[in-house]
Amino acid sequence: MISIFRSVTLAALLVGCTAAPQRGPTVDAEILRLMTAAKVPGLALAVIDHGQVVYSQAYGYADVAAAKPLRTDTIMYGASLTKAAFAYMVMQLVDENVLSLDAALPALLKKPLPDYPAFADLKDDPRWQQLTPRMLLSHTSGLLNWRFINDNGKLDFKYPPGSRYVYSGEGLQILQLVVEERTGTPLQTLMRQRVFERFGMRDTSMIWRNDFAGRETTHYGRDGTVIAHKRRSGARAAGSMDTTLNDYARFMAGVLRGDGLSAKARAEMLSPQLAIVSPQQFPSHWPGETTANRGIALSIGLGWPLYNSPLGPAFFKEGNDDGTNNFALGFVRPQSGIVMLSNSSNAERMFFPAVEHVFGKTCLPWFWMSYIPYDRPELARPGAREHPVVSAGCEG
Repeated sequence: MISIFRSVTLAALLVGCTAAPQRGPTVDAEILRLMTAAKVPGLALAVIDHGQVVYSQAYGYADVAAAKPLRTDTIMYGASLTKAAFAYMVMQLVDENVLSLDAALPALLKKPLPDYPAFADLKDDPRWQQLTPRMLLSHTSGLLNWRFINDNGKLDFKYPPGSRYVYSGEGLQILQLVVEERTGTPLQTLMRQRVFERFGMRDTSMIWRNDFAGRETTHYGRDGTVIAHKRRSGARAAGSMDTTLNDYARFMAGVLRGDGLSAKARAEMLSPQLAIVSPQQFPSHWPGETTANRGIALSIGLGWPLYNSPLGPAFFKEGNDDGTNNFALGFVRPQSGIVMLSNSSNAERMFFPAVEHVFGKTCLPWFWMSYIPYDRPELARPGAREHPVVSAGCEG
């Protein structure tokens, strides 16, 4: 682990201690404006301050054709926000010495990883033996995101383990295997007992529940194509969670307070493991490096990307799928944050301006995240990756 956070100025510290995020009618008006500009049918937003949810609101429609309003208790797909909740659960196991972050897979699994059919592709690559929960949780395993990205459809290493941030859902699935074997408990049970029940997340589950029927949102692609809500039957650490704005905001507030973790475990989770040097997060395994985000000390923690904001240390997680864009952002010192869940592939085009409206200047690494604002379409064109962009005043 390396420490790369730079000290912030006294003025920034004072802002972090005294400034309160905006909420109420001014936020409502701006969110509705942004939704229209970005062509987003439905979005739910929660604001957290001093570790408490202080504002929550839903806008637009859960089902456009039926004119069904989106609500703060509408069942929505969490997508990769699942990974952050899983990381929190894993850190509880670390706290209890059930799992060691730095133990290698051969010491954690009942048999060699390639002997499990799902990971047989790695049988001729001994580098799997170097993998640790720390690498898997911090996306530094070197494995690509999903094997289907490869032309041959096989799982492989793109970089040596521990050498580079490469977003990997496959890595989280390996860690799920480890956790289920070490505890003897299915993931959906672990998450319910250790995370969802702790934070009062009554409408959150790793698998579809029959009582969700009729309460779920419809999803919409970039062109407005209707996408039905999937009823997932298998729990996946990389992304199977259904949730609501109310529930995930409770979780995010709990993370900001540090509930359920020792101070040591929480600090480890939110400590830089490796600097992030890729021009953009996706495609994560593509080559290329940049120093554009050095000024904000962009790095990866355990389950969360980290950076140094004008409000002090910050952490965030995105969750994207066809017809789903979600975002959660937290500022450690003021225990403030924001959660946005949407039923649209277009919402990522409004997330950055929405965050800036609520918090002011944040230095969010929006270009790296591919959160290209609706009014900057030129930055989404081929070749833009070669010239990374950062917000003015956030260069270093």
